[in-house]
Amino acid sequence: MASDWIQKLVKDGVISKEQLAEAKQLAAKLGIKEEDALLKLEYISQADVGQAQAKQFGMDFVDLSTLQIPSTVIQMVPESVARENLVIPLSLDDSGSLTVAMHDPTAFDVLDKLRFIINKDIKPVVAPKEVIQQAINRHYGQSETESVDSMIAEFTETAIDFTETEMASSAGGDDDSAPVVKLVNLMITEAVNMRASDIHVEPFEDKVRIRYRIDGELIERDSPPRRLHAAILSRIKVMASIDISEKRKPQDGRIKTRVAGKDFDLRISMLPTGHGQAVVMRILDRENIKVGIRNLGFSEENYRTFQNVIRRPNGIFLVTGPTGSGKTTTLYSALGELNRPDRKIITAEDPVEYYLPGINQVEVKHNIGLNFARIIRAMLRQAPNVILVGEIRDTETAEMAIQASLTGHLVFSTLHTNDAPSSITRLIDMGVQPFLVASSVMAIMAQRLVRVNCTKCSAPIKPDPSELQYLEVTPEQIASAKFMQGKGCAHCQHTGYRGRKAVFELMLMTQTIRDMTFKSEPTQNIRRQAQMLGMRTLVQDALEKALIGVTSIQEVLMLHRGGH
Repeated sequence: MASDWIQKLVKDGVISKEQLAEAKQLAAKLGIKEEDALLKLEYISQADVGQAQAKQFGMDFVDLSTLQIPSTVIQMVPESVARENLVIPLSLDDSGSLTVAMHDPTAFDVLDKLRFIINKDIKPVVAPKEVIQQAINRHYGQSETESVDSMIAEFTETAIDFTETEMASSAGGDDDSAPVVKLVNLMITEAVNMRASDIHVEPFEDKVRIRYRIDGELIERDSPPRRLHAAILSRIKVMASIDISEKRKPQDGRIKTRVAGKDFDLRISMLPTGHGQAVVMRILDRENIKVGIRNLGFSEENYRTFQNVIRRPNGIFLVTGPTGSGKTTTLYSALGELNRPDRKIITAEDPVEYYLPGINQVEVKHNIGLNFARIIRAMLRQAPNVILVGEIRDTETAEMAIQASLTGHLVFSTLHTNDAPSSITRLIDMGVQPFLVASSVMAIMAQRLVRVNCTKCSAPIKPDPSELQYLEVTPEQIASAKFMQGKGCAHCQHTGYRGRKAVFELMLMTQTIRDMTFKSEPTQNIRRQAQMLGMRTLVQDALEKALIGVTSIQEVLMLHRGGH
């Protein structure tokens, strides 16, 4: 049964009954609250939740984004308490009661805890979760963003020269107050709060460069002095259980960490360079793969086709695109949809990125000869219905995957090609017989990620006519278009974009395309034929999103030029 305030949102026309029904299904499937499902589906915003809940509980809803809270009031709630419970004090009235903003008016235990700690009467008001988080960062001394910078500045200004052994030992211990331990923890927390997908730590002659990748773009942070490199490296290695003494070989590891009450996995990769080991920490947020197929960004037509493809009893479904184009998320969403008690699903991955409940996941281990082909051979004896092969890299893996699909299994896999039609040519170039490709592959989908216009600062714009002409936009499309672009604000780190959505090119293997594959026809002929049969290209799909203001024309142009 939906909460009263959710029913009120339906009554007020904020959401429809159908949207609520879809959210209920998603909530039951993921084991989350209905309001979280509505937020995930982007049918409501945090502000809608706050206002509706505040109304139901007879509380005030406040806008904290511009509010400047006096430091005397801030000091009444310790930073650790504010961060842990996501609350912030706003004002103290004459009677001595403290007004505190919280995102969940039902969290009575938090109110009791605050009354006990502060020894004052607490008057709760409601504000959205992320706005409270930003206000905490803004008011408690420095924000976390400044903390990393100020720590680095402190290290730079104090020219104390640690020996490598001292640095490594302070980094190696579990003492959270050690400066390097603090710096690495802050770096991870800051990157997570800024929605980064990875952290790059690169040593150079006179500095260590730290960069975060946000929405696909690298952003440089303050650079610590070169002498800190050994300590940062040692600390990361200790956290990831990597051999500290080995510095000449590439190394891999994993860190499990918790930031703001959420669990994150960090995949660590170390590479020896001329100036020492460079580190990339890939931040894996388990929430990312709980994206329902509906939210991946499919057009109505592609959504229906995709649903039909993944429900076929056998055959190969290939997803292609460069590294970081969201292929894993798409395939995991498909597996999540198929993950029922009556189906056995086995995956072969290198490495396993996210662990999924109810699915048997096998990791490739090259050092003992456990490669994709050997795993597929063994997994077929486990009588699975659905198989996911992380990536088809060689003829042996391709042929094993094809054999599996021809013997009645549904096989998902990925390839590194630029578009859907060129995957056919790639498989044939690998040495797979054309008749095997033609008979086993049922659909190929290429995908990319385009940045989404920031909801807070995007405004209508008039694109350059020559750009529209270059993208072959028709006058009819221009007449009904709603072109938007973000100006840049604090919400989007002044980029104009916040978040990314996938664009797709879905090619079904029709009889005509099977015949062309059988004859090993060139990619351009297959592409032409697929477009004649109704396949929308990546650029056309991106353009459709730009016409309704989801992304900008600049992003479409970048995709057209091969920039994504």
